[in-house]
Amino acid sequence: MQHFGKFVPVLLIGLLASSSALADGYKDCTKAERSSWKPAAEAEAKAKAAGYEVQRSKIEGTCYEVYAKKEGKLYELFYSPQDLSLKHTKTRKN
Repeated sequence: MQHFGKFVPVLLIGLLASSSALADGYKDCTKAERSSWKPAAEAEAKAKAAGYEVQRSKIEGTCYEVYAKKEGKLYELFYSPQDLSLKHTKTRKN
């Protein structure tokens, strides 16, 4: 029982840290199987066509997250990998 008292605060700190990390991005873009996803390069191309200068991209949850710049501002663009629709845009601090 004595060890349990030491474990609870550590567990709570871990849960709080992980919840703040999860709040950082948008993660739910599709429920489709990964085998049906379009290539990530197509999400980057869509951002470029919208006037963004693409810096990089990655998979975040079930979204393609594209990091891009437009008119001097930094953005995170979240695209559905199923139909490449833009689900969420987040402005980043420079």
